[in-house]
Amino acid sequence: MAKQDTSFMDTIVSLCKRRGFVFQASEIYGGIGNTYDYGPLGVELKRRVKDAWWTRMVTLRDDIVGLDSAIIQNPTVWETSGHVTGFSDPMVDCRKCKSRFRADKLDDARCPERPSKKPGECGGELTEARAFNLMFKTNVGPMESAASIAYLRPETAQGIFLNFKNVLESSRVKPPFGIAQIGKSFRNEITPGNFVFRTREFEQAEMEFFLPPAENDKWFEYWRKERFGWYVDYGIDPTKLRLRDHGKDELAHYSTGCTDVEYEYPFGWAELEGIACRTDFDLKRHSEASGKDLRYFDPETKEKYFPWVVEPAAGVDRAALTFLIDAYDEEEVEGEKRVVLHFHPEIAPITVGVFPLVKKEGMPEKAHEIERELRNARIATFYDEAAAIGRRYRRQDEVGTPFCVTIDGDTLSANVVTVRHRDSMEQESVKVGELESYLKSAMRAWKRPERKTAPASSV
Repeated sequence: MAKQDTSFMDTIVSLCKRRGFVFQASEIYGGIGNTYDYGPLGVELKRRVKDAWWTRMVTLRDDIVGLDSAIIQNPTVWETSGHVTGFSDPMVDCRKCKSRFRADKLDDARCPERPSKKPGECGGELTEARAFNLMFKTNVGPMESAASIAYLRPETAQGIFLNFKNVLESSRVKPPFGIAQIGKSFRNEITPGNFVFRTREFEQAEMEFFLPPAENDKWFEYWRKERFGWYVDYGIDPTKLRLRDHGKDELAHYSTGCTDVEYEYPFGWAELEGIACRTDFDLKRHSEASGKDLRYFDPETKEKYFPWVVEPAAGVDRAALTFLIDAYDEEEVEGEKRVVLHFHPEIAPITVGVFPLVKKEGMPEKAHEIERELRNARIATFYDEAAAIGRRYRRQDEVGTPFCVTIDGDTLSANVVTVRHRDSMEQESVKVGELESYLKSAMRAWKRPERKTAPASSV
Protein backbone atom coordinates (compact mmCIF):
# COMPACT_ATOMS: atom_id res chain seq x y z
CA MET A 1 0.00 0.00 0.00
CA ALA A 2 1.18 3.51 -0.77
CA LYS A 3 1.99 5.79 2.12
CA GLN A 4 -0.75 8.20 3.08
CA ASP A 5 -0.59 11.64 1.45
CA THR A 6 -2.38 13.46 4.25
CA SER A 7 -1.54 16.88 2.81
CA PHE A 8 -3.51 16.18 -0.36
CA MET A 9 -6.53 14.94 1.61
CA ASP A 10 -6.29 18.08 3.76
CA THR A 11 -6.39 20.10 0.54
CA ILE A 12 -9.52 18.27 -0.65
CA VAL A 13 -11.28 18.63 2.71
CA SER A 14 -10.46 22.34 2.83
CA LEU A 15 -11.75 22.87 -0.71
CA CYS A 16 -14.96 21.00 0.09
CA LYS A 17 -15.76 23.23 3.05
CA ARG A 18 -14.62 26.50 1.48
CA ARG A 19 -16.60 26.06 -1.71
CA GLY A 20 -19.69 24.38 -0.30
CA PHE A 21 -19.27 20.73 -1.23
CA VAL A 22 -19.23 19.10 2.22
CA PHE A 23 -19.63 20.40 5.76
CA GLN A 24 -19.15 18.71 9.13
CA ALA A 25 -22.59 17.71 10.43
CA SER A 26 -23.75 19.50 13.61
CA GLU A 27 -20.61 21.63 13.37
CA ILE A 28 -21.92 24.45 15.60
CA TYR A 29 -22.31 21.86 18.41
CA GLY A 30 -18.89 20.34 17.93
CA GLY A 31 -19.93 17.90 15.22
CA ILE A 32 -20.49 14.16 15.40
CA GLY A 33 -17.90 11.61 14.38
CA ASN A 34 -17.58 11.02 10.63
CA THR A 35 -20.97 12.46 9.79
CA TYR A 36 -21.27 15.07 7.06
CA ASP A 37 -23.74 17.38 5.37
CA TYR A 38 -23.57 18.11 1.65
CA GLY A 39 -23.63 21.79 0.76
CA PRO A 40 -25.05 23.49 -2.37
CA LEU A 41 -22.33 22.17 -4.68
CA GLY A 42 -21.93 18.81 -2.95
CA VAL A 43 -25.59 17.92 -3.24
CA GLU A 44 -25.47 18.77 -6.96
CA LEU A 45 -22.35 16.63 -7.42
CA LYS A 46 -23.98 13.66 -5.68
CA ARG A 47 -27.20 14.09 -7.65
CA ARG A 48 -25.31 14.06 -10.93
CA VAL A 49 -23.35 10.96 -9.91
CA LYS A 50 -26.66 9.23 -9.13
CA ASP A 51 -28.20 10.45 -12.38
CA ALA A 52 -25.21 9.16 -14.38
CA TRP A 53 -25.44 5.77 -12.65
CA TRP A 54 -29.22 5.52 -13.11
CA THR A 55 -29.06 6.57 -16.76
CA ARG A 56 -26.46 3.94 -17.58
CA MET A 57 -27.99 1.18 -15.45
CA VAL A 58 -31.72 1.72 -16.01
CA THR A 59 -32.78 4.43 -18.48
CA LEU A 60 -30.63 3.24 -21.38
CA ARG A 61 -31.40 -0.46 -20.87
CA ASP A 62 -34.47 -2.60 -21.46
CA ASP A 63 -33.42 -5.39 -19.08
CA ILE A 64 -33.19 -3.44 -15.78
CA VAL A 65 -36.00 -1.77 -13.82
CA GLY A 66 -35.93 0.42 -10.73
CA LEU A 67 -37.10 0.10 -7.13
CA ASP A 68 -37.19 2.21 -3.96
CA SER A 69 -37.65 -0.02 -0.91
CA ALA A 70 -38.16 1.03 2.72
CA ILE A 71 -35.26 1.74 5.06
CA ILE A 72 -36.99 -0.07 7.96
CA GLN A 73 -38.10 -3.62 7.12
CA ASN A 74 -39.52 -6.45 9.21
CA PRO A 75 -36.65 -7.52 11.54
CA THR A 76 -37.05 -11.09 10.30
CA VAL A 77 -35.51 -9.90 7.04
CA TRP A 78 -32.18 -9.30 8.77
CA GLU A 79 -32.37 -12.50 10.79
CA THR A 80 -32.92 -14.46 7.57
CA SER A 81 -30.17 -12.69 5.63
CA GLY A 82 -27.68 -13.39 8.43
CA HIS A 83 -27.09 -9.77 9.38
CA VAL A 84 -28.34 -10.10 12.96
CA THR A 85 -25.88 -12.86 13.86
CA GLY A 86 -23.13 -12.49 11.27
CA PHE A 87 -22.86 -8.83 10.26
CA SER A 88 -20.02 -7.86 12.57
CA ASP A 89 -16.39 -6.80 12.69
CA PRO A 90 -13.77 -7.80 15.27
CA MET A 91 -13.24 -4.89 17.65
CA VAL A 92 -10.53 -3.94 20.13
CA ASP A 93 -10.35 -1.00 22.54
CA CYS A 94 -7.29 0.87 23.77
CA ARG A 95 -7.38 0.99 27.58
CA LYS A 96 -5.33 4.21 27.55
CA CYS A 97 -7.06 6.52 25.04
CA LYS A 98 -10.39 4.64 25.03
CA SER A 99 -10.44 4.60 21.20
CA ARG A 100 -11.93 1.69 19.29
CA PHE A 101 -10.33 -0.07 16.34
CA ARG A 102 -11.03 -2.94 13.96
CA ALA A 103 -8.84 -5.84 15.03
CA ASP A 104 -8.27 -6.91 11.42
CA LYS A 105 -7.23 -3.38 10.30
CA LEU A 106 -4.71 -2.40 12.96
CA ASP A 107 -1.92 -1.97 10.41
CA ASP A 108 -3.95 0.77 8.71
CA ALA A 109 -5.03 2.50 11.95
CA ARG A 110 -3.23 5.21 13.88
CA CYS A 111 -3.28 6.17 17.56
CA PRO A 112 -5.29 9.41 17.94
CA GLU A 113 -2.83 10.67 20.57
CA ARG A 114 0.32 9.64 18.67
CA PRO A 115 -0.53 9.50 14.94
CA SER A 116 2.93 8.17 14.06
CA LYS A 117 2.14 5.00 16.02
CA LYS A 118 -0.25 2.14 15.40
CA PRO A 119 -2.71 1.09 18.12
CA GLY A 120 -0.83 -0.88 20.75
CA GLU A 121 2.53 0.72 19.89
CA CYS A 122 1.82 3.91 21.80
CA GLY A 123 2.02 2.50 25.32
CA GLY A 124 -1.67 1.64 25.51
CA GLU A 125 -2.90 -1.90 26.10
CA LEU A 126 -5.46 -3.34 23.65
CA THR A 127 -8.37 -5.47 24.82
CA GLU A 128 -9.14 -8.91 23.45
CA ALA A 129 -10.98 -8.83 20.11
CA ARG A 130 -14.74 -9.24 20.26
CA ALA A 131 -17.54 -9.18 17.73
CA PHE A 132 -19.27 -5.85 17.13
CA ASN A 133 -22.55 -5.87 15.18
CA LEU A 134 -22.68 -3.08 12.63
CA MET A 135 -26.45 -2.60 12.46
CA PHE A 136 -28.21 0.35 14.05
CA LYS A 137 -31.08 -0.67 16.31
CA THR A 138 -34.26 1.32 16.76
CA ASN A 139 -37.78 0.80 18.10
CA VAL A 140 -41.01 0.97 16.15
CA GLY A 141 -44.17 2.09 17.91
CA PRO A 142 -44.93 3.90 21.19
CA MET A 143 -43.43 1.28 23.52
CA GLU A 144 -39.82 0.16 23.71
CA SER A 145 -39.62 -3.60 24.16
CA ALA A 146 -38.08 -6.67 22.57
CA ALA A 147 -41.13 -6.90 20.30
CA SER A 148 -40.62 -3.35 18.96
CA ILE A 149 -36.97 -3.74 17.92
CA ALA A 150 -36.20 -2.90 14.31
CA TYR A 151 -33.06 -2.05 12.35
CA LEU A 152 -31.93 0.63 9.95
CA ARG A 153 -30.97 -1.26 6.83
CA PRO A 154 -27.23 -1.91 6.40
CA GLU A 155 -27.67 -2.46 2.64
CA THR A 156 -30.32 -1.82 0.00
CA ALA A 157 -30.03 -5.28 -1.58
CA GLN A 158 -32.42 -7.14 0.71
CA GLY A 159 -35.31 -4.87 -0.28
CA ILE A 160 -34.71 -5.94 -3.86
CA PHE A 161 -34.80 -9.63 -3.02
CA LEU A 162 -38.01 -9.20 -1.04
CA ASN A 163 -39.65 -7.59 -4.07
CA PHE A 164 -38.33 -10.02 -6.66
CA LYS A 165 -41.69 -11.71 -7.22
CA ASN A 166 -43.61 -8.41 -7.16
CA VAL A 167 -41.40 -6.95 -9.88
CA LEU A 168 -41.45 -10.19 -11.85
CA GLU A 169 -45.25 -10.28 -11.94
CA SER A 170 -45.88 -6.57 -12.49
CA SER A 171 -43.19 -5.59 -15.00
CA ARG A 172 -43.30 -8.44 -17.55
CA VAL A 173 -39.57 -9.12 -17.19
CA LYS A 174 -37.82 -12.47 -17.14
CA PRO A 175 -34.27 -13.66 -16.39
CA PRO A 176 -31.78 -12.36 -17.24
CA PHE A 177 -32.97 -9.01 -15.85
CA GLY A 178 -31.99 -6.60 -13.11
CA ILE A 179 -33.57 -4.52 -10.35
CA ALA A 180 -31.69 -1.32 -9.46
CA GLN A 181 -31.97 0.89 -6.41
CA ILE A 182 -30.30 3.98 -4.94
CA GLY A 183 -30.89 4.70 -1.27
CA LYS A 184 -29.54 5.35 2.21
CA SER A 185 -27.89 2.62 4.27
CA PHE A 186 -26.53 2.70 7.81
CA ARG A 187 -23.59 0.87 9.36
CA ASN A 188 -22.22 1.50 12.82
CA GLU A 189 -18.62 1.34 11.61
CA ILE A 190 -15.97 0.90 14.30
CA THR A 191 -13.41 3.07 12.54
CA PRO A 192 -14.99 5.26 9.87
CA GLY A 193 -12.58 7.68 8.29
CA ASN A 194 -10.86 9.27 5.30
CA PHE A 195 -13.48 12.00 5.07
CA VAL A 196 -16.65 10.72 3.31
CA PHE A 197 -14.95 7.53 2.10
CA ARG A 198 -16.32 5.53 5.03
CA THR A 199 -19.18 6.94 7.08
CA ARG A 200 -21.96 5.51 9.19
CA GLU A 201 -24.73 6.98 7.03
CA PHE A 202 -24.25 6.68 3.27
CA GLU A 203 -26.01 6.16 -0.04
CA GLN A 204 -25.68 2.99 -2.08
CA ALA A 205 -26.32 2.35 -5.76
CA GLU A 206 -26.94 -1.38 -6.11
CA MET A 207 -28.31 -3.62 -8.81
CA GLU A 208 -29.25 -7.28 -8.51
CA PHE A 209 -29.07 -9.03 -11.88
CA PHE A 210 -31.17 -12.22 -11.84
CA LEU A 211 -30.09 -14.87 -14.32
CA PRO A 212 -30.24 -18.57 -15.19
CA PRO A 213 -27.51 -20.37 -13.21
CA ALA A 214 -25.78 -21.55 -16.38
CA GLU A 215 -25.17 -17.93 -17.45
CA ASN A 216 -23.46 -16.85 -14.22
CA ASP A 217 -19.88 -16.71 -15.54
CA LYS A 218 -20.87 -14.81 -18.68
CA TRP A 219 -22.76 -12.08 -16.81
CA PHE A 220 -20.17 -11.83 -14.03
CA GLU A 221 -17.50 -11.04 -16.60
CA TYR A 222 -19.86 -8.63 -18.40
CA TRP A 223 -20.59 -6.60 -15.25
CA ARG A 224 -16.93 -6.51 -14.23
CA LYS A 225 -16.06 -4.79 -17.53
CA GLU A 226 -19.19 -2.64 -17.66
CA ARG A 227 -18.76 -1.15 -14.20
CA PHE A 228 -15.02 -0.52 -14.68
CA GLY A 229 -15.80 1.19 -17.98
CA TRP A 230 -18.44 3.47 -16.42
CA TYR A 231 -15.85 5.22 -14.25
CA VAL A 232 -13.48 5.65 -17.20
CA ASP A 233 -16.28 7.01 -19.40
CA TYR A 234 -17.01 9.67 -16.79
CA GLY A 235 -13.44 10.85 -16.61
CA ILE A 236 -11.64 8.78 -13.96
CA ASP A 237 -7.97 8.20 -14.80
CA PRO A 238 -7.79 4.53 -15.91
CA THR A 239 -4.22 4.24 -14.63
CA LYS A 240 -5.59 4.80 -11.11
CA LEU A 241 -8.22 2.07 -11.46
CA ARG A 242 -7.83 -1.68 -11.22
CA LEU A 243 -9.94 -4.81 -10.90
CA ARG A 244 -9.00 -6.95 -7.90
CA ASP A 245 -10.44 -10.44 -7.65
CA HIS A 246 -11.13 -11.68 -4.11
CA GLY A 247 -9.21 -14.69 -2.91
CA LYS A 248 -11.11 -17.79 -1.80
CA ASP A 249 -10.51 -16.85 1.85
CA GLU A 250 -12.27 -13.49 1.27
CA LEU A 251 -15.43 -14.84 -0.34
CA ALA A 252 -18.72 -15.28 1.47
CA HIS A 253 -19.58 -18.95 1.90
CA TYR A 254 -22.32 -18.74 -0.77
CA SER A 255 -20.35 -16.73 -3.34
CA THR A 256 -18.61 -18.10 -6.43
CA GLY A 257 -16.65 -14.92 -7.08
CA CYS A 258 -16.23 -11.25 -6.23
CA THR A 259 -14.25 -8.47 -7.86
CA ASP A 260 -13.60 -4.98 -6.54
CA VAL A 261 -13.09 -1.93 -8.72
CA GLU A 262 -10.31 -0.21 -6.79
CA TYR A 263 -8.95 3.31 -7.03
CA GLU A 264 -5.56 4.60 -5.90
CA TYR A 265 -6.59 7.18 -3.29
CA PRO A 266 -4.18 9.45 -1.42
CA PHE A 267 -4.42 6.86 1.37
CA GLY A 268 -3.69 3.92 -0.94
CA TRP A 269 -5.65 1.46 -3.07
CA ALA A 270 -9.18 0.90 -1.77
CA GLU A 271 -12.53 -0.43 -2.93
CA LEU A 272 -14.66 1.87 -5.06
CA GLU A 273 -17.27 -0.72 -6.07
CA GLY A 274 -17.82 -4.45 -5.69
CA ILE A 275 -19.21 -6.91 -8.23
CA ALA A 276 -20.28 -10.12 -6.49
CA CYS A 277 -21.79 -13.47 -7.48
CA ARG A 278 -24.42 -14.15 -4.79
CA THR A 279 -25.74 -17.38 -6.41
CA ASP A 280 -29.32 -18.16 -5.29
CA PHE A 281 -28.53 -17.70 -1.59
CA ASP A 282 -30.78 -14.72 -0.82
CA LEU A 283 -33.88 -15.79 -2.74
CA LYS A 284 -33.66 -19.31 -1.36
CA ARG A 285 -33.25 -18.12 2.26
CA HIS A 286 -36.17 -15.70 2.05
CA SER A 287 -38.31 -18.31 0.34
CA GLU A 288 -37.65 -20.82 3.11
CA ALA A 289 -38.17 -18.32 5.94
CA SER A 290 -41.34 -16.71 4.56
CA GLY A 291 -42.97 -19.78 3.04
CA LYS A 292 -43.40 -17.87 -0.24
CA ASP A 293 -42.23 -19.52 -3.43
CA LEU A 294 -39.68 -17.11 -4.93
CA ARG A 295 -38.69 -19.37 -7.79
CA TYR A 296 -39.05 -18.32 -11.42
CA PHE A 297 -41.16 -20.47 -13.73
CA ASP A 298 -39.73 -20.67 -17.24
CA PRO A 299 -42.69 -21.12 -19.63
CA GLU A 300 -40.44 -22.47 -22.38
CA THR A 301 -38.67 -25.22 -20.42
CA LYS A 302 -41.51 -25.67 -17.86
CA GLU A 303 -38.80 -25.50 -15.19
CA LYS A 304 -38.97 -23.75 -11.82
CA TYR A 305 -35.71 -22.48 -10.37
CA PHE A 306 -34.18 -19.88 -8.09
CA PRO A 307 -32.30 -17.41 -10.31
CA TRP A 308 -28.68 -16.73 -9.50
CA VAL A 309 -27.60 -13.15 -8.92
CA VAL A 310 -24.68 -10.96 -9.94
CA GLU A 311 -24.58 -7.76 -7.88
CA PRO A 312 -22.69 -4.56 -8.77
CA ALA A 313 -22.79 -2.40 -5.60
CA ALA A 314 -21.31 1.09 -5.35
CA GLY A 315 -21.25 3.80 -2.70
CA VAL A 316 -22.52 7.13 -4.01
CA ASP A 317 -20.58 9.19 -1.43
CA ARG A 318 -17.42 7.24 -2.21
CA ALA A 319 -17.92 7.69 -5.95
CA ALA A 320 -18.49 11.45 -5.55
CA LEU A 321 -15.30 11.73 -3.47
CA THR A 322 -13.38 9.76 -6.10
CA PHE A 323 -14.58 11.99 -8.93
CA LEU A 324 -13.53 15.02 -6.88
CA ILE A 325 -10.08 13.67 -5.99
CA ASP A 326 -9.41 12.51 -9.53
CA ALA A 327 -10.58 15.81 -11.05
CA TYR A 328 -8.34 17.98 -8.86
CA ASP A 329 -5.46 19.72 -10.63
CA GLU A 330 -3.11 22.63 -10.08
CA GLU A 331 -1.11 24.61 -12.60
CA GLU A 332 0.58 27.98 -12.93
CA VAL A 333 -1.07 30.53 -15.22
CA GLU A 334 0.46 33.97 -15.71
CA GLY A 335 2.46 33.59 -12.52
CA GLU A 336 -0.50 32.53 -10.37
CA LYS A 337 -1.68 29.13 -9.19
CA ARG A 338 -4.82 27.90 -10.90
CA VAL A 339 -6.83 25.26 -9.03
CA VAL A 340 -9.20 23.42 -11.32
CA LEU A 341 -11.53 20.42 -11.09
CA HIS A 342 -11.64 18.65 -14.44
CA PHE A 343 -15.08 17.11 -13.93
CA HIS A 344 -16.88 15.42 -16.79
CA PRO A 345 -19.52 18.00 -17.86
CA GLU A 346 -22.32 15.63 -16.81
CA ILE A 347 -20.79 15.27 -13.33
CA ALA A 348 -19.93 18.95 -12.71
CA PRO A 349 -22.26 20.65 -10.17
CA ILE A 350 -22.49 23.74 -12.39
CA THR A 351 -22.38 23.47 -16.18
CA VAL A 352 -22.14 27.12 -17.21
CA GLY A 353 -21.05 30.31 -15.47
CA VAL A 354 -22.73 33.41 -16.93
CA PHE A 355 -20.91 36.75 -16.56
CA PRO A 356 -21.54 40.29 -17.75
CA LEU A 357 -18.18 41.85 -18.58
CA VAL A 358 -19.09 45.00 -16.65
CA LYS A 359 -22.01 46.03 -14.44
CA LYS A 360 -23.37 48.66 -16.86
CA GLU A 361 -24.45 49.37 -20.43
CA GLY A 362 -27.23 46.77 -20.23
CA MET A 363 -24.85 43.83 -19.91
CA PRO A 364 -26.21 42.51 -16.58
CA GLU A 365 -29.77 42.57 -17.95
CA LYS A 366 -28.71 40.68 -21.08
CA ALA A 367 -26.69 38.21 -18.98
CA HIS A 368 -29.72 37.46 -16.78
CA GLU A 369 -31.83 36.91 -19.90
CA ILE A 370 -29.33 34.41 -21.36
CA GLU A 371 -29.00 32.64 -18.02
CA ARG A 372 -32.78 32.20 -17.77
CA GLU A 373 -32.85 30.70 -21.27
CA LEU A 374 -30.13 28.21 -20.36
CA ARG A 375 -31.89 27.27 -17.12
CA ASN A 376 -35.11 26.67 -19.06
CA ALA A 377 -33.08 24.35 -21.29
CA ARG A 378 -32.21 22.32 -18.15
CA ILE A 379 -28.59 23.50 -18.10
CA ALA A 380 -27.23 24.25 -14.61
CA THR A 381 -25.98 27.84 -14.44
CA PHE A 382 -24.36 30.27 -12.02
CA TYR A 383 -24.52 34.05 -12.42
CA ASP A 384 -21.62 36.18 -11.19
CA GLU A 385 -20.86 39.87 -11.72
CA ALA A 386 -18.48 40.50 -8.81
CA ALA A 387 -14.73 41.15 -9.34
CA ALA A 388 -12.62 41.11 -12.48
CA ILE A 389 -13.54 38.62 -15.20
CA GLY A 390 -10.33 36.62 -14.68
CA ARG A 391 -11.06 36.18 -10.99
CA ARG A 392 -14.58 35.00 -11.83
CA TYR A 393 -13.11 32.42 -14.21
CA ARG A 394 -10.80 31.15 -11.46
CA ARG A 395 -13.70 30.76 -9.02
CA GLN A 396 -15.56 28.60 -11.51
CA ASP A 397 -12.42 26.60 -12.36
CA GLU A 398 -12.07 25.72 -8.68
CA VAL A 399 -15.56 24.17 -8.53
CA GLY A 400 -15.23 22.41 -11.89
CA THR A 401 -17.58 24.47 -14.10
CA PRO A 402 -16.72 23.34 -17.67
CA PHE A 403 -17.91 26.48 -19.52
CA CYS A 404 -18.20 30.20 -18.86
CA VAL A 405 -20.23 32.58 -21.04
CA THR A 406 -19.28 36.25 -21.06
CA ILE A 407 -21.66 38.96 -22.21
CA ASP A 408 -19.82 42.00 -23.60
CA GLY A 409 -20.20 44.81 -26.15
CA ASP A 410 -20.37 42.34 -29.05
CA THR A 411 -23.36 40.68 -27.39
CA LEU A 412 -25.30 43.94 -27.43
CA SER A 413 -24.26 44.90 -30.97
CA ALA A 414 -24.01 41.55 -32.77
CA ASN A 415 -25.81 39.09 -30.43
CA VAL A 416 -22.58 37.13 -29.92
CA VAL A 417 -21.17 35.81 -26.60
CA THR A 418 -17.73 34.53 -25.63
CA VAL A 419 -17.59 30.91 -24.45
CA ARG A 420 -14.54 30.02 -22.37
CA HIS A 421 -13.57 26.35 -21.90
CA ARG A 422 -12.37 25.32 -18.44
CA ASP A 423 -9.85 22.66 -19.47
CA SER A 424 -8.03 24.50 -22.27
CA MET A 425 -8.96 28.07 -21.24
CA GLU A 426 -9.61 28.73 -24.94
CA GLN A 427 -12.33 31.19 -25.87
CA GLU A 428 -14.74 31.14 -28.80
CA SER A 429 -17.43 33.47 -30.13
CA VAL A 430 -20.88 31.89 -30.39
CA LYS A 431 -24.17 33.37 -31.55
CA VAL A 432 -26.72 33.62 -28.75
CA GLY A 433 -29.29 31.69 -30.76
CA GLU A 434 -26.85 28.79 -31.15
CA LEU A 435 -25.52 28.80 -27.58
CA GLU A 436 -27.66 25.96 -26.20
CA SER A 437 -26.84 23.57 -29.04
CA TYR A 438 -23.17 24.59 -28.91
CA LEU A 439 -22.88 23.82 -25.20
CA LYS A 440 -24.69 20.48 -25.46
CA SER A 441 -22.46 19.48 -28.38
CA ALA A 442 -19.34 20.48 -26.42
CA MET A 443 -20.51 18.38 -23.46
CA ARG A 444 -20.88 15.32 -25.69
CA ALA A 445 -17.45 15.87 -27.25
CA TRP A 446 -15.61 16.27 -23.92
CA LYS A 447 -12.45 14.24 -23.41
CA ARG A 448 -10.41 13.90 -20.25
CA PRO A 449 -7.48 16.35 -20.42
CA GLU A 450 -3.94 15.63 -19.33
CA ARG A 451 -3.24 16.80 -15.79
CA LYS A 452 -0.58 19.42 -15.10
CA THR A 453 0.82 19.53 -11.58
CA ALA A 454 -1.81 17.93 -9.34
CA PRO A 455 -0.54 16.61 -6.01
CA ALA A 456 0.54 12.98 -6.30
CA SER A 457 -1.80 10.39 -4.84
CA SER A 458 1.06 8.68 -3.03
CA VAL A 459 4.52 9.53 -1.84
